[in-house]
Amino acid sequence: MESIKDIYRIGHGPSSSHTMAPMRAARMFAERNKGAVRFNVTLYGSLAATGKGHMTDQAILEMLSPIAKTTIDWKPSVFLSFHPNGMQFQSYNESDEELDNWTVFSIGGGALANERFNELSSKHIYKEHTIYDIQAICEKTGYSYWEYVEQHEGPEIWDYLADVWAVMQQAVRNGVEAEGILPGGLGLRRKASDYLIRAKGYGSSIKNRGMVFAYALAVSEENACGGKIVTAPTCGSCGVMPAVLFHLRETREFRDSRILRALATAGLFGNVVRTNASISGAEVGCQGEVGVACAMAAAAASQLFGGTPAQIEYAAEMGLEHHLGLTCDPVCGLVQIPCIERNAFAAARALDANTFSNFSDGKHRVSFDQVVEVMRETGNDLPSLYKETSTGGLAKNMEQ
Repeated sequence: MESIKDIYRIGHGPSSSHTMAPMRAARMFAERNKGAVRFNVTLYGSLAATGKGHMTDQAILEMLSPIAKTTIDWKPSVFLSFHPNGMQFQSYNESDEELDNWTVFSIGGGALANERFNELSSKHIYKEHTIYDIQAICEKTGYSYWEYVEQHEGPEIWDYLADVWAVMQQAVRNGVEAEGILPGGLGLRRKASDYLIRAKGYGSSIKNRGMVFAYALAVSEENACGGKIVTAPTCGSCGVMPAVLFHLRETREFRDSRILRALATAGLFGNVVRTNASISGAEVGCQGEVGVACAMAAAAASQLFGGTPAQIEYAAEMGLEHHLGLTCDPVCGLVQIPCIERNAFAAARALDANTFSNFSDGKHRVSFDQVVEVMRETGNDLPSLYKETSTGGLAKNMEQ
């Protein structure tokens, strides 16, 4: 299993799969084709279906057009067998002869792969790849999940997570200050600042919930505008973790060192899902994005409140289980409707999962690993129109 650094990628929205990864792929292709006079890029499947809404073309052109003339072909009905997010890069010389041809896939969370390489396969630092095995080690040794992470990642992981936490906090602050219309044509106004103001006018219970909503909206709206965020585990679900952690830091005054430990624990759970299933909405639907984010945030909250390894696992299990079957159906291919609201509700659900698990002794019938497997199977069974193609669900039926 790879480093949790691959779960937490710092970058710009609105999509890790559709913006971050294509930009990275284009940069890699540009570096090895600096003498080209023309580029052609073909986008397939989900990348083509929702690429314009996710700014895929802008990300690619930013990397390639300064070097040479670049054209983009869109083939939304063609799905390559390796993964729904396929892209082909071609370069040409002055005689219009092909110099290079590279097909690569965005496999979720900003990572790239194809038949010859996988950015995740060469970074295995964890022997165990199920929560069952990791939890058994923790219970035998007395270690917590974050200590298990430190043993495998080394002490330098804390510097990386400190940067992650800093970006998350800044995204919240930026988002609650900003106002105006989100780009993309839906005419959707930013809501975070209004929600924060209204929340402060209520009593403690409703106030707390309203502030969680505000923080999740803030980060998700920043993402929709192409702002700087952290994938957790994706751009489309980037508002859940910051909302929960920022709220708990503000209301419970947790030290940053404890927040970083919670991030380590959450990253471990996200890693297990990525290894055994997927965090790509184009592959398994939104259950792999917002559902996994909810599980991660629930685990983080339970860690902060002193949950045992069993209670933390239970909180994460509930966070994912109760998002099973969630489709990815972004209206107009934008990471706005229903994505932004889903982040807010998932943040609230994560806190509820933590409360529920901490009332228990951690014993329950359905394990986190079992839910991950069911999520994988469910995602495989979902028709493609419900997996980030904007051809089904809300994306099809909502009037523009």
